[in-house]
Amino acid sequence: MPRKSRIDTPGALHHIIARGIDRKNIFKDDKDRDNFLERLGAIIEETKTHCFAWALIPNHFHLLIKTGTTPISTVMRRLLTGYAVSFNRRHRRYGHLFQNRYKSILCQEDTYLLELVRYIHLNPLRAGIVNNLRTLNKYPYCGHAVILRKQKNNWQNTEYVLRMFAKKVSKARSRYQEFVKKGMAQGRRPELVGGGLVRSLGGWSAVKALRKVGAYMKGDERILGGGDFVESILAKAKEDLELKYRLKAEGYDFDTVVGRVSELMGLERDEVLSPGKYKKVVEARSVVCYWAMREIGISQGALAKKFSISQPAISMAVKRGEKVVNRNNFLLFDT
Repeated sequence: MPRKSRIDTPGALHHIIARGIDRKNIFKDDKDRDNFLERLGAIIEETKTHCFAWALIPNHFHLLIKTGTTPISTVMRRLLTGYAVSFNRRHRRYGHLFQNRYKSILCQEDTYLLELVRYIHLNPLRAGIVNNLRTLNKYPYCGHAVILRKQKNNWQNTEYVLRMFAKKVSKARSRYQEFVKKGMAQGRRPELVGGGLVRSLGGWSAVKALRKVGAYMKGDERILGGGDFVESILAKAKEDLELKYRLKAEGYDFDTVVGRVSELMGLERDEVLSPGKYKKVVEARSVVCYWAMREIGISQGALAKKFSISQPAISMAVKRGEKVVNRNNFLLFDT
């Protein structure tokens, strides 16, 4: 049975789990862990992605991230590929480091964000890496200590999480700590590491209870959330996929996008593609990047080569292009 494609959309909350191939260790020592975190932090900041929780376990890691304009696939490809190359070079090994596909679960934020923050941050305790909550509070390879300000980094979004507990930071940290402490007794929570109807509802008993009263809900293993949330995400994903197929069938490609942008902005094609800091040209290139990536499906890497700039610069251009499109009500094609 073929694997289903990943689901992503700007502003989506994802629980990411990536494991070593054959469940072998992907972190052999603190130098590996520090290397991974340095790469993760750089990518999070460059792509304007929000990271709310994370934990490094010897043979896998967890991330709770919210995408910006850069697709989750691009963020993860850069992270996994860069770290694997570095790890193999350092340990003089060859071949794949990670399982072929990382798990990416799109989550309903208002229902699951805090539950996932707690679940992910308790992983080192459940795995026996630390012995108690006091040790976890200072453990440097988990985002829990960063929220408590026992460890520091510049890329984890602790403010967003703490605001959900209290306006005053000190009170918020205290309440967060109590929230995590209460979760220690819950043990492993399989409903939080995969979507699907059964897991989203908390088990078969909940599913049967609903069916007894004639209530049926949509489920999908790529999504963690209620039936209405799952339906809306799947509908949006289907709409986006159908649009990409339609554009491809109608011959839309990079050159088509450039032509459309030059028409809308009153510029020659060569001007749109030319380097320089003239505002109108910068905005035109940004719109090209936005439509090429979001509507046509051209990768950031491919766009970086076409414009001879870095991927972080493409990421910024995409964000800028989206604003230009929305401000001017531009359409890639006439409806």
